[in-house]
Amino acid sequence: MDLEKFFDTVNHSKLIELLSRTIKDGRLISLIHRYLRAGVEINGRTKVTTEGVPQGGPLSPLLSNIMLDELDKELESRGHKFVRYADDLMILCRSKRSASRGMKSITKFVEGKLMLKVNKEKSVVRHVSKIKFLGYSFYNYRGEWRLRIHPKSLGKMKARIKGLTGRSRGWSDEQRILYLREYLTGWMHYFKLADMGTKLGQLDMWYRRRLRMVKWKHSKSKIRNLVQLGVSKYKAYEWAHTRKSYWHTAKSWILTTTLSNDYLKQLGYPSLLAEYKRVCVTTYGSAVYRTVRAVLWKVGTGINPVPPIRFNLRNQIFLRYFSSLSSQERL
Repeated sequence: MDLEKFFDTVNHSKLIELLSRTIKDGRLISLIHRYLRAGVEINGRTKVTTEGVPQGGPLSPLLSNIMLDELDKELESRGHKFVRYADDLMILCRSKRSASRGMKSITKFVEGKLMLKVNKEKSVVRHVSKIKFLGYSFYNYRGEWRLRIHPKSLGKMKARIKGLTGRSRGWSDEQRILYLREYLTGWMHYFKLADMGTKLGQLDMWYRRRLRMVKWKHSKSKIRNLVQLGVSKYKAYEWAHTRKSYWHTAKSWILTTTLSNDYLKQLGYPSLLAEYKRVCVTTYGSAVYRTVRAVLWKVGTGINPVPPIRFNLRNQIFLRYFSSLSSQERL
């Protein structure tokens, strides 16, 4: 379930009501209310905000969780197993039929009691293996559920690398290496729980071909550089004047042997697979992770439930996961 424009549609009156239940200091409530209504400046003019919480502000994550704490309590009271991180929510049900009923009921509660709007396009009833949650997806391997990267997340990463290795960018090797390392380090640490070694190995070949294409295009003295890398003068002259495209030449033997993987590594270019292996974390078979039982429904079998399966998740990536745990416990 996804809430549409959550941070922009938080009802101030409802939020102040929830805060007043536990905060008895009227001055603090008044200060928070003034913070919410401080407004934004658009084209030199200040516009008063009547709803929503300012994104990027220090109080926004706290206030949003206070607002959605009512939803957590409602799901607990109904006995649902669910995961919520900010405004992203995944509810686990025993069958597709019960999931459809729960979707209608929870949507009515969110829009009626919390005065928020549910995104009908992104909120769907699906098998857990077809769900995208925080960029991750799930798959079953020999009876054990594991994490993997969702294809959309992988596609976004590929598009970003394509932009950083574009031929039109007039960057030096040092600049390009810096930007690639900054992006890949953050990306790998976020998705280090996913099983994606095979996919990154395949993507590494495409990534290195992009690097060879850029270096070939930006090389001003192709003949001299090829000769310095061990190519004969005849072959260097032949390939320096080739009519083939940069992308086609990047896969030729002349560049795969001269601008080899070791050569790119010596220059300082990061390897996708090597970076992943350096930071990846095993999310199964380890005592440092909490094992949570989830009941999943099987596609095509109606309301017949699948027996409880071990569902391993690292507790730090999700804000809350309520399963067989007590209602007071938090991940």
